[in-house]
Amino acid sequence: MTDDAINYREKAYALLQADADKIVKLIQVQMDNLTMPKCPLYEEVLDTQMFGLSREIDFAVRLGLVDEKEGKALLDRLERELSALHEAVTKKRVR
Repeated sequence: MTDDAINYREKAYALLQADADKIVKLIQVQMDNLTMPKCPLYEEVLDTQMFGLSREIDFAVRLGLVDEKEGKALLDRLERELSALHEAVTKKRVR
């Protein structure tokens, strides 16, 4: 693999990771300030954002910029982060 190819792969993964981080921040703000996790608006935003990221990852995989396993791992990690965030906010509100 050439240096350019490695550089493009690293940039692609970094951009996908940045988008995943934006989703976490968006959901955190929404949970902290706007709506409850069971609200349809919350679920719609989360579903839309996750679908968009999964399409980005799929595109990067098809271009050969991201390995399919890395893409799946990124989505899995994001889902775990969002689940932990949801749990933390829910516990905070119960107290």
